[in-house]
Amino acid sequence: MEELAHLLESLGLEVQSLREESDWEEPLDPSYRFKLILRSTPDNLRRLYEHVGYAYAPQKARLAQAAALYLRLKMAHLQAREAGARDVLALRKAGLGPKAIAATLNLPRRFVERTLYEGRGGFRTWGFPTFPEFLQQAGPMLFDRVVAVEVVPHGGRVYDLSMAHEGHNFVAEGFVVSNCGVRLLTSHLTLEELLPKQRELADTLYRLIPSGVGSERKDVRFSKRELREILKEGAGWLIRRGFGYPEDLYFIESEGRLPWANPDKVSDRAFERGAPQIGTLGSGNHFLEVQYVDEIYDGEVAEAFGLFPGQVTVLIHTGSRGLGHQVCQDYVELFLKVAPRYGIELVDKQLAAAPIRSPEGQDYLQAMAAAANFAFANRQLIAHFVREAFEAVGYTPRNHGLRVLYDLAHNNAKFEEHGGKRVLVHRKGATRAFGPGHPEIPPEYRRVGQPVLVPGDMGRYSYVLSGTEKAMGVSFGSSCHGAGRKMSRHQAKRVARERNLVKELAERGILVRAATRATVDEEMPEAYKDVSVVVEAVQGAGIGKKVARLRPLIVVKG
Repeated sequence: MEELAHLLESLGLEVQSLREESDWEEPLDPSYRFKLILRSTPDNLRRLYEHVGYAYAPQKARLAQAAALYLRLKMAHLQAREAGARDVLALRKAGLGPKAIAATLNLPRRFVERTLYEGRGGFRTWGFPTFPEFLQQAGPMLFDRVVAVEVVPHGGRVYDLSMAHEGHNFVAEGFVVSNCGVRLLTSHLTLEELLPKQRELADTLYRLIPSGVGSERKDVRFSKRELREILKEGAGWLIRRGFGYPEDLYFIESEGRLPWANPDKVSDRAFERGAPQIGTLGSGNHFLEVQYVDEIYDGEVAEAFGLFPGQVTVLIHTGSRGLGHQVCQDYVELFLKVAPRYGIELVDKQLAAAPIRSPEGQDYLQAMAAAANFAFANRQLIAHFVREAFEAVGYTPRNHGLRVLYDLAHNNAKFEEHGGKRVLVHRKGATRAFGPGHPEIPPEYRRVGQPVLVPGDMGRYSYVLSGTEKAMGVSFGSSCHGAGRKMSRHQAKRVARERNLVKELAERGILVRAATRATVDEEMPEAYKDVSVVVEAVQGAGIGKKVARLRPLIVVKG
């Protein structure tokens, strides 16, 4: 036991005591218990969880990792509160009153008053989650945050395999939540022509396009037989029945249909969830934005795309809704059962997988394609109701001229030819960015490259890029798909608690319509990276070229 204690001390752990205790006193067969007790300070526990852990028990190992991160975050939270108290005292010394100090430091008034008048022997973790709450919020992946950057000499490539968002990570939970994507509509209208009807249009869009968790359409419903056709045919099925223009189809990735889709591989539960949700936005980071073009970077490409300064556009971001989620859930459960058959050892259930050419892998690819076709159709039906909303406030089809500039996925898997080989390209948190001359690009754009749509946040801007030849060689014809979060949803809600974001954005000319305040707070602009910085990095890497910047006027969220 002493040797074990020395080993633990060599790893930086503090041993509090070694004890020998009598377990029971039986004269002929005495029993003794030896106890090695570690100090229970946060630092010591963190070192135990990080440096020793529970390699023999995967469930305990994961809990130890979570506990170590939790303790680090908790300590940082307490340090931030201590720093806040020091700032309060410094501002008081400079002559500011409690109200002014609270406003300057963005701190609760009660915190300021307690620091000034009651004295502090220590700090409580006010506003910080308990460990069970943290586990619930953290989800299957744990992320630490970069707090310092050091420049070191390095001549090779650098790979960033993480994104601080519970639904978007490099591992992608082993699956594609099929065809979350974006569609950009352009119009004949200018900013000046839209502003007089901005408020009326915002209300009409919110009324005609259901949004929010579990949102459903009641005005348009399809039978299971019709839904099976949609899962096979995608956006084209709806267009042939009057929900759109025939030319819409030519400006959708893969013309709005993955041909290997098989509805027979989709469960009845997925059909049940999807049937009432086609034509709805959903929740989270899904949105509909009316925007305008406020800057053109490449006049030649912008002209090919039909973009001009001051032009009104509409950006739609959503996917396959509950149907796609259920497809994912169904096949995660299946893959967990068959993993041992293929010699796949899973350190985390979310990494469930099967070989592409296995029967289970083939079934999933067919089900995934069906869900992707549902997503193409979902964005098509939403676009139909966007046109109806514009017409309802007085713009005729000839006036608004809403057409599809492009529709593409940023969460999909497709077989493509790269480097002379047929490969399965899984784009998760990435989007297709084919360069000039590629045969899958619509003829109207083929000379300049495929449109690449990069949403930002609801307070700043989004971008239109064009694909490049370099992307075909270095990133399988792929580019970034958006700004990416820099705050968790929980953190964003905590930061936004004392603010009225809807009012703030309205004062900047952006009208927000959302199902709940929580959604707006979670999606606050500051929760996202500045997409302009992301786009500059993409352009600098040569895998996308800036064409235009779009600023929001109306935001519809779930």
